[in-house]
Amino acid sequence: MILTGRQYLAIPGPSVVPDRVLNAMHRASPDIYTGELHDMVPGIQEDLKRLARTKHHVAIYIANGHGAWEAANTNLFSTGDHALALVTGRFGEGWAQSAEALGVTVRRLDFGRRSPVDPDEVARALGEDRDERIRVVLMTHADTATSVRNDVAAVRAAIDRAGHPALLAVDCIASLGCDVFEMDAWGVDVMVSASQKGMMTPPGLGFVWLNEKARQASTGARWRTPYWDWTPRIEAKQFYQRFGGTAPTHHLYGLRAALDMLVREEGIEAAWRRHERLARAVWSAFEAWGDGDGASAGIGLNIADPAFRSHAVTTVKMASPRATQLREWTKANAGVTLGIGLGMAPEGDPAADGFMRIAHMGHVNTHMVLGALGAIEAGMTALGIPHGAGALSRAAEALA
Repeated sequence: MILTGRQYLAIPGPSVVPDRVLNAMHRASPDIYTGELHDMVPGIQEDLKRLARTKHHVAIYIANGHGAWEAANTNLFSTGDHALALVTGRFGEGWAQSAEALGVTVRRLDFGRRSPVDPDEVARALGEDRDERIRVVLMTHADTATSVRNDVAAVRAAIDRAGHPALLAVDCIASLGCDVFEMDAWGVDVMVSASQKGMMTPPGLGFVWLNEKARQASTGARWRTPYWDWTPRIEAKQFYQRFGGTAPTHHLYGLRAALDMLVREEGIEAAWRRHERLARAVWSAFEAWGDGDGASAGIGLNIADPAFRSHAVTTVKMASPRATQLREWTKANAGVTLGIGLGMAPEGDPAADGFMRIAHMGHVNTHMVLGALGAIEAGMTALGIPHGAGALSRAAEALA
């Protein structure tokens, strides 16, 4: 293991935490009854709304992304309810399973691991639901496993075209702060995310944004427990109600610093442009490596159409077991940890060793991406993995 210099965790969450966020968290426990913590939280909530591009509500939970799923599920569903899950990877399937575990009847439209949601299929499925039993459409904006990015506005249009009353709930755990997302303009009713990816804060905070339509629909939900119920969190009369008990004090200080950087200083539109630029550099490199000799190694991007690729994470493929070998080499010899290929092959299938993921989310800039790409090329050279030439030059051109 390389012990000199900084290690670079280029996995899709937890992402790199800025020193400024770490420093904000490195403090004594604050007074939870009065004072600066109470003064700080309303501004955090307003900036969270700015981040999601909504004028409505946000509930904060001490939880990870799975907890955010459960928060949404328990507020949206009751026994006997139905949902339509749009699956484009492991995390779309994960949300469907989370709802099923509570007793929701889930119909899946599975678009595979290399394709986005087809809005026409959504409209067709809702048109077949003549009794309007489907209460919510569940989807991921960007699936962290496959790196497909779905067209949320097109799905909303499909629901409206079908004339169906279903709510639209979107998982933005991998995409928020990285990919363009417009909650109100796109007609999203519920959105979930978490702190550890584009929001640059350690794992531990889950968020649910909801509009008035969703708030009204949740009043009859039978599965809301005192902890998961979002109503006291968004209508808190006392400070502790915002968090279902003791506030996550140090995470809030870290989040405040992260939102200062992302929303107030860089600006969310600029952050979107930065992530697109970094993503295109990664794509350019892998397209070059996949040319010529790289074709024999099966090097390529998992999502063919750039219009449907995440700007936060890129899933790549190569002949098995080369992806796993390459990840092991970069970690041991270059101090760069790349993401495993998650859910791209059945458990125990050797094909899983042919996938890996490169994150470019959150606190990432040009030299970090070029450094990771340089480490990957060094690893392919060291391991004798055939690859095309000129990848780093093409990445540099994309970033110049």
